Amino acid sequence: MNRIPIIDLFAGPGGLGEGFSSIQGKNGDRIFEIKLSIEKDENAHKTLRLRSFYRQFKKEEVPELYYKYIKANKTVEQENALQDIKTTFRKQWENAEKEAWHCELPYPVEFDKNNIKKGGYTNEEIIDKNNEIDQRISDALPENKEFLLIGGPPCQAYSLVGRARNQGISTKDHRVHLYKEYLRIIAKHHPTVFVMENVKGLLSASVDGHKVFDLIKDDLRNPSNVFPKYNSPKYRVFSFVKEPDGFDSDNFPIYKDDKDFLIRTEEYGIPQRRHRVILLGIRSDISSANRTILKKKQYETKLKHVIDALPKIRSGIGREIIGTNEKGNHIYKAIENNYPNWSNSIKKYRTLLTKELIKEEDILIDSNNQGANFMACTLLEKDNPLFENWYQDKRLNGVINHESRTHLKEDLGRYLFSSLYLRTHGEFPRLKDYPEWLLPLHKNAKKGDKFADRFRTQKPDQAATTITSHISKDGHYFIHYDPAQCRSMTVREAARVQTFPDNYYFCGSRTHQYHQVGNAVPPYLAMQISKIVQDIFNQSNND
Repeated sequence: MNRIPIIDLFAGPGGLGEGFSSIQGKNGDRIFEIKLSIEKDENAHKTLRLRSFYRQFKKEEVPELYYKYIKANKTVEQENALQDIKTTFRKQWENAEKEAWHCELPYPVEFDKNNIKKGGYTNEEIIDKNNEIDQRISDALPENKEFLLIGGPPCQAYSLVGRARNQGISTKDHRVHLYKEYLRIIAKHHPTVFVMENVKGLLSASVDGHKVFDLIKDDLRNPSNVFPKYNSPKYRVFSFVKEPDGFDSDNFPIYKDDKDFLIRTEEYGIPQRRHRVILLGIRSDISSANRTILKKKQYETKLKHVIDALPKIRSGIGREIIGTNEKGNHIYKAIENNYPNWSNSIKKYRTLLTKELIKEEDILIDSNNQGANFMACTLLEKDNPLFENWYQDKRLNGVINHESRTHLKEDLGRYLFSSLYLRTHGEFPRLKDYPEWLLPLHKNAKKGDKFADRFRTQKPDQAATTITSHISKDGHYFIHYDPAQCRSMTVREAARVQTFPDNYYFCGSRTHQYHQVGNAVPPYLAMQISKIVQDIFNQSNND
């Protein structure tokens, strides 16, 4: 069977690619095959490369060395395992290195008033870089060049939070221009189908008085408007969740409401209320008659369904506040991270909290276990609808990337209060609900809404809120609902919320791992999208 080739731009850690790569034919072969994934972040690239190596094999034939690598709890053991992989499976590793390309897609250079280069590429550098990219794409694709393009430009410039902070979008922000590199590759290489993802804020963003979403849709429908030299075909742009309201004279779909392109992931089995714009582009010479839309699930996957059975671990403790300096900033003192220091701190906070919140059966975790890169365990997940057919890998025999952060002592008190308050009142507390002695050092801590939800305990009985890249900075928005653990979510818990399979390993430091998870597209959603795209290719092959 000929697999459908994929080119993946702005690939991140590979969420979209993982979903497309997961579906199989009757003989167990993959329907889609990633031929080239491009990512600028070094650690995300390493994650992509490792997963590409994994996909060189059928699931039951993945070498034991892969598991030795992802389960290593010491750096030297992991480095030795990686060298063994490169030596023992030289061809497969070379294929992985060829597929996963560490490369930054070009964007225009900016100059200050002194004509000093500030970032990006000069016109000459852009031409050279694009020639290199085009050659890599051409080398990766089969002769007929019928392929799928996936990915999404960096989305921070379009985000609602970013625009509130920056008072609108500036045309000097290079992230506004990066979608044009995605568009250029469409114009140059004419994919059969493209799938482009971005944030909800794209729908309301504007540049110089023009709606960004309208500009992008117009460009995607007719890439030659921006790149006339490539003589690009036109594309019909569809929603994945709603049928068009009609068609124009050229049989191009019409949607009256931009929100028709918004996918609310919790409606499709994802344990997360992540709302994203995802566009389906079909080349105008390809039939769209066989196109369908996503089907909503009859159930909601709740947060507790996917993380409750993971090993219970305590948080870490690293420092405490001992005063303030003349500028009013905190002065910190280091605390040795051990179980007595942690438990004594938690017990102190418990005595200060109200009896309304504390129950007799509330106990602390009687263990010094903060988790690890790999924890051996047997997972029993009867309530998890995705466990057996999506998350589980029986060869793993445990959990990877499941290690708690080291927290500020005072934040442990806030986490404890927040999780207990949620359990009692059914809602996490806003700062106005906190005892005075637990408030952070902010002048407006109890005034206005700016910091009102600074500490958010995730609710176990519904889908989680959106996992974002901010989780790499602190865990305040992702507090675990279990007061006994008194911590923020681990990388593996965040990855479960994002629906990455349990054997999907994230490379780099824990901070880098969090960042990758927060930036990803949920693979389980991408898998559902991939079946729609597969039908389009099947229709094309039958015409």
